[in-house]
Amino acid sequence: MLKRIIVGLAAVATLSLIAVCVVGYGFHRGAAAAAETDWPAAAVEDVAVQNAFSVQVIVAGSPATEYAARGRRYIEALENAEYELRIHNSTASRVAVALAVDGLNTIDARHTSAWDAHKWVVEPYGTITVRGWQMSSENARHFYFTTERDSYAAKLGQAANLGVISAVFFRERGQPVVITPPRPKPWYGREDARKDSDRAEAAPTQGGAANAAKEKSAPANPVPDDESAATGIGRSVRNDVQWVHMDLDNKPVTEVTIRYEYRASLVKLGIIPRDSPKSNVLDRRERAQGFEPKFCPQP
Repeated sequence: MLKRIIVGLAAVATLSLIAVCVVGYGFHRGAAAAAETDWPAAAVEDVAVQNAFSVQVIVAGSPATEYAARGRRYIEALENAEYELRIHNSTASRVAVALAVDGLNTIDARHTSAWDAHKWVVEPYGTITVRGWQMSSENARHFYFTTERDSYAAKLGQAANLGVISAVFFRERGQPVVITPPRPKPWYGREDARKDSDRAEAAPTQGGAANAAKEKSAPANPVPDDESAATGIGRSVRNDVQWVHMDLDNKPVTEVTIRYEYRASLVKLGIIPRDSPKSNVLDRRERAQGFEPKFCPQP
């Protein structure tokens, strides 16, 4: 099925990437992310890999250590630290990736199904790096770990899915076609469009009462706190992207999910053990003496 994708135009990429709404730092959603050919073998153990596709959380230039528990993958969030998401495609097919952080699409900050989401494009055997929330066809704003209350999702009133990074991969069936943005409507037609919109809002819709009741019964947005990790919207970075169309298989190839928490929460969940004094520290303390068996030294 033909989908609208974003392609990123990375400035330093060796391969161009496309996103189904693909953007890129180099190339990304609506713009695609730029691809890189170098894939550090040493980092593979620190990346979530699923069916030949991988997602890696990069903090200060290094992959975050992952902990496998409860049938999921966890990483430790470091408060105020910026991070990036490195996505690798080790197959011979181009793929589109629906990428969400805290339940929000990294391209348009919407919460939708993976199929309806705008996507990033990754070339065959390619790698892209998504550094933040795509704010326009030219700029993005960095991901960074922060509290729930300070998170981008909480600021948008969407705090129900904090602490999770999700990537859903779809294979391409056809070749992408670059499209141009739609031409703006003439001013003389906007007044009529506004009137039509007003009439549509005033007219009752079938099932309107049922929808209203459903909205009233929906659970309230959870109150964010200051102890749990989430992702903020940070400094601006240049990231040029453009939109393309891609014909995708309607069934995803796989999904990669990573949960992140501060260390204290990982300890409470039993993901990592409580901190204890290092053995060399205890050995040193066991050898401690009140006095040395010697006389006073000469000056």
